[in-house]
Amino acid sequence: MTDKAPYDPLRLCIFATVALLGWLLGPVALLGFAVLGLVGYTRAWRGGLTRSKCFLRDVRLVLGYLGLLAAAGAVGTWAWLS
Repeated sequence: MTDKAPYDPLRLCIFATVALLGWLLGPVALLGFAVLGLVGYTRAWRGGLTRSKCFLRDVRLVLGYLGLLAAAGAVGTWAWLS
């Protein structure tokens, strides 16, 4: 007999928290999360990662996507603060 732990939907809690931060902080949150992702994927790419579990799969596409999000967050933050 195996004792299997019940499914824990932790990712859903994480997604909700990220959505809350995005809602509260707007473009600043987008900029922060995009830069955090860029740093993480850049390190992974330099370490040899070529395929990601991300929907886009190719790490270069993921880096481009995160770069666009970071640019949009930067422009949004500038517009929000000025």
